Amino acid sequence: MNVMGIIFANDATTGVLTEKRTMASLPFGGRYRQVDFALSNLTCAGVRHIGIISRFNYQSLMHHIGSGEEWGLELGEGGLEFLTPYAQSTVHNYRGKLDSLKNAEDFLTFGDDEYVVLIDSAIISNFDLNAVIAAHVASGKDITVVTKSGICNGEKNIDLALKVADNGEITDIVCNTKASADYQASMDIFVASKPWLIQQVEQAAGHGKCHLDYDLVMGGWQDGTVTVNTYAFEGVALFNESEEEYYHNTLALLKKEVRADIFSGAHPVWTKVRDRVPCYYGENVKMENVLVADGCMLEGEVEDSVLFRQVTVEEGAEVESCVIMNDCVIGKGAELKYVVLDKEVTVTPGAKLCGTKSNPIVVKKGQTV
Repeated sequence: MNVMGIIFANDATTGVLTEKRTMASLPFGGRYRQVDFALSNLTCAGVRHIGIISRFNYQSLMHHIGSGEEWGLELGEGGLEFLTPYAQSTVHNYRGKLDSLKNAEDFLTFGDDEYVVLIDSAIISNFDLNAVIAAHVASGKDITVVTKSGICNGEKNIDLALKVADNGEITDIVCNTKASADYQASMDIFVASKPWLIQQVEQAAGHGKCHLDYDLVMGGWQDGTVTVNTYAFEGVALFNESEEEYYHNTLALLKKEVRADIFSGAHPVWTKVRDRVPCYYGENVKMENVLVADGCMLEGEVEDSVLFRQVTVEEGAEVESCVIMNDCVIGKGAELKYVVLDKEVTVTPGAKLCGTKSNPIVVKKGQTV
């Protein structure tokens, strides 16, 4: 069957880390961007007609994806397309996913695809999309929501949560609330038939409705006009919806079982190729439980941390429980603990930055501290 995919690049934010970039282009895991996981999930299932909807700050995203060659995609109509309807001043402000789909109507209606997969960029996972599509078709329901148990805990605010009975039937749906542990959290992955979705987008526009979660899924289910199916995902799902979650989920990759599920699960994860020299490890370097990308210059002490490409840790520096992005320099004798450094940050010799496990310090891109 023919399937098209739509990736939402901006629908969540993580504080200063997404001030000048989309959620989709946020670096993750040492050498990846978050969009890599959505793109790989789609392309490894044979989806070749993919649109990426971005509202703003999409320059780095476009630079990263380029022509789509790494994912076996071809930039152009019928292949990979960047959909940026909110870059023009003549277009009204973004109000929701249904609203953005209406603005991307030309892309949505192009081609003979039977089904549409809608996927966000904030949640990292590696899953078999073909199994999700097959389950949707078999269910006979209007829309399928991919869900994850163990996320709802009565404390985290959930965009869309569903309570599912033992027989698989939905008994309740809530939006934008701190759902209790007996609910399953939406992974912001939806499957629907293309004709049905186009019809719903048109009807929503005519009635001033703009939110996929609130208006279409919950609202339609409550008034009996939309039938909803759930697909329970059993693998690792990392919800990067805040700075704290991003920090903890990045460090979770230090666990072998998490790393294996995310990068060696249903399929490979592809990213833009950037060749760098191998890492240099100095004579007095001390490393313990560290994920290191290529091109790093390491002479200090690093523990329980993730280092992206071309990070420099000078002699005498101590780094513990930190996430250090590309091209950062940590000077001699500096001490960092519970810190996230965005790209190209310079930590001066002797500086001390100490956050806490629940409130890590986040330093903006390009700063000197």
